[in-house]
Amino acid sequence: MANNKSALKRAEIAERNRLRNKSYKSAVKTLMKKYLTAVDSYAANPSPELQQDVQAKMSEAYSKIDKAVKRGVLHPNTGARKKSRLAKRLAATSV
Repeated sequence: MANNKSALKRAEIAERNRLRNKSYKSAVKTLMKKYLTAVDSYAANPSPELQQDVQAKMSEAYSKIDKAVKRGVLHPNTGARKKSRLAKRLAATSV
């Protein structure tokens, strides 16, 4: 437990930041999973509707990754790597 007022405040701030970071990371993982399932269904049965769905989910995932990087939750290289892997997965289905 914190021994003085400033240490107590830093502990509260650290907890608040931990919860915010956890929320962003969880949202990024969820959107990535949704995108990957959309890519898999598109690969199994290519159609314009499924392609639009894939693009929409990719946009959502990219947006959330960029916001996490902007707020310092993810390192910029980590964000770039995640986005690259998402794009690579889609490119593999169109070959």
